[in-house]
Amino acid sequence: MRLGHEHRGVKLGHAPRDADGDDMRVQREPAVVVAGAAAEAMARRGEADAGDDDDVRNNERAVARADAALVDERRHAAVPAAEFHRPRLAPCIRQRALDFREAGVGGERGRCVKFRSHRPVEAQARWLERSERGAQVRRERDSGGGVAVGGDEGVALAAQPGTQCASARDVGARCGRLGNDVHEWIRMRATRRDPTEPVYEPARARLSVRRALAVAALAGVVAVVAPPRIAVAQNFETTVTDARDALRKRDRARLAALKTQAAVEQNPLSMWVDYWEFTNRINDVQPAEFSAFAERWKGTYVEDRLRNDWLLELIRRRDRATFAAEYPRFRMNDDREVTCFALADAQLSGNDVRETAIATWLAQKDADDGCAFLATTLNDAKLLPQADVWKKLRASVDAGRPRAMRQAAALLPDNGEALVGEIVDSPARYLAKKARASSRTDAELTTLAIARLATTDNEGAATLLADRWEKALPPDLASYAWTSIARQTAIKLQPGASDQFLRAAKLRTKTQREIALSDETLAWQARAALRGDDGKPRWQQVMQAITAMSAADQKDPAWVYWKARALQALARDSQEGASLLAGSRELLASIAPQLGYYGALASDELGQLQPLPPRPAPPTPAERAVAVADPGLGRALLLIGMGLRNEGVREWNYSIRGLGDRELLAAAQLACEREVWDRCINTSEKTRAEIDIEQRFPTPLRNDVAARAKEIGLDPAFVYGLIRQESRFIVDARSGVGASGLMQLMPATARWTARKIGMPYAPGQITDRDTNLRLGNAYLKLVLDDVGG
Repeated sequence: MRLGHEHRGVKLGHAPRDADGDDMRVQREPAVVVAGAAAEAMARRGEADAGDDDDVRNNERAVARADAALVDERRHAAVPAAEFHRPRLAPCIRQRALDFREAGVGGERGRCVKFRSHRPVEAQARWLERSERGAQVRRERDSGGGVAVGGDEGVALAAQPGTQCASARDVGARCGRLGNDVHEWIRMRATRRDPTEPVYEPARARLSVRRALAVAALAGVVAVVAPPRIAVAQNFETTVTDARDALRKRDRARLAALKTQAAVEQNPLSMWVDYWEFTNRINDVQPAEFSAFAERWKGTYVEDRLRNDWLLELIRRRDRATFAAEYPRFRMNDDREVTCFALADAQLSGNDVRETAIATWLAQKDADDGCAFLATTLNDAKLLPQADVWKKLRASVDAGRPRAMRQAAALLPDNGEALVGEIVDSPARYLAKKARASSRTDAELTTLAIARLATTDNEGAATLLADRWEKALPPDLASYAWTSIARQTAIKLQPGASDQFLRAAKLRTKTQREIALSDETLAWQARAALRGDDGKPRWQQVMQAITAMSAADQKDPAWVYWKARALQALARDSQEGASLLAGSRELLASIAPQLGYYGALASDELGQLQPLPPRPAPPTPAERAVAVADPGLGRALLLIGMGLRNEGVREWNYSIRGLGDRELLAAAQLACEREVWDRCINTSEKTRAEIDIEQRFPTPLRNDVAARAKEIGLDPAFVYGLIRQESRFIVDARSGVGASGLMQLMPATARWTARKIGMPYAPGQITDRDTNLRLGNAYLKLVLDDVGG
């Protein structure tokens, strides 16, 4: 729930003493913590939160990597962050481990790599260790030779003559552990075209297929020989992004070729190329092929992800035997369609799972094959009551799921399916020509039509119900119809929702046959009551709505807080005021220690300062080494750095399943150091006992954020809280509804704000960091000024 206008009197603390300084600490400056919690509560409903794991849609190829150190399990050792491109095409990014600036990432298969050095090119060998322990830099001083200051040519960033590590054979013994992989050392020639911008050119632009196959064989990789026309790209990212593009185009031949290429070059993301190639032809795959894939990538995320896809394919085929054998191996087990089919299979196998099966089917909002099969199975066995079918239809119309309505309607007798189809297509026409209430079925269909009409024309539906159908329908159905209309009115923030909910409640008193309301509908009833009459809440309705929620929803901190506030308000005019106030204080005390918006509000109501938890000990070197060594986390960082954020987030989330607090802190620290802030924050937030506030509320981009905030008199902590909640500091974040950038501006909002402050603006600038900050800060200031700060 996000009720930004009810955050009465939140103490935001004070602004950071020096927003640009390195010594800014959240424990001493708690404003950003409270502001972050407030921003969470004020985020507008309907705009996807980029902090949520699956809300950011950012599949375009990145222009530049955020971190040049590659985590690679089976990759040739190479120049750190080598990207083959035409120089000067992309902005510089800093590679902190080596203190170099990489001048750009661009072009498909360019010929050179340019670095800008912050210091003279020294005669050093810098080895990028690539193993399951992650990417680490090993430096060995050269005993002689190399490039001196002002030298024109020499060997740099690679094996140098005269060093202890001049051959790959000596690397494991003398230059740090490199694992059991085979490494190809690339000799580079430094040409001094510009005294401050040496350009390093590889001796060979690509490895030959024969040599790559030899390397793959030595590494123990079984690969299909590639067609002669396919060369092994030294930049493995090209193979992966090309494969992703081929999947988008459904190019089966190209995917097969790239799968081979990924195996030949021992690509660290081969499993993803393999996965995409497999899913592209999954309709034709046989069980033995899936088994081979699962064995090939055993224990990885893509193995279980493909198992999910394979189970869905088996549902489509109605292959119950293969499904039953594979389902127990599905580790994530987070797909309701798969769960539905498993329950149907259990029922058909003689197990009584009716109660669980019906609950699972009712909980599935979208139409799918597996849950439809489950419902049909129960219906054919005469185990699915018609009352539950109507319940499913009502839930589907309220949720705006026409496909689910049609699917459930197939379980109705006679011509019920056809009539529901007409209601989905044109509820107004059905109400005008076919609506009746002479039988229970007719009344149910008419009620569905009114609820369906309310999703697009709630005022018209209210008029029809008030003028004709309220008296014609049974009280329970008339009550539901008003509730459905009230929900739509509340969603649209229109006045009158509370009166409509009240009208529905009065009708419920006239019947013993009551239709249970969903938690989501009750939440909208509570929100409408909180808005009340011109900002004056209807506390009795708030109390009634929250009390009617399920036990789980009543424990949500938002509803605990508002129930406590309702008790406070009702105590003023009650003879049992002391008891109600005591109950209110008890509820507030139960959530006051919780970090978050409602915990902060509860502490404020109790007249307390919310204490911050003590900072845990930082991850030890051993704990950090475990995180760095985790191959799944490494792959996740690679994918995110390449712009494949969805895939990277899934890899990351799979890899942190079941981790304890110390392991989570170490993984979060790894993400923080790589400046992958969304993974840093979300991972740190999963800890239970050991809470690192600085991890959970990082303050990157300090110079930019502080400067833009101070320009217009905003507290930087407030800005940080908003950015953290809206985009998790993902500069090019884009939500499902089109909000973009750090501050998740909608295009229309950006245009309006730019005109308002007289700032030149073009639509393509919305994800530009500085532009987004300027416009976002200006809009936030306008909103705060409008509501009195």
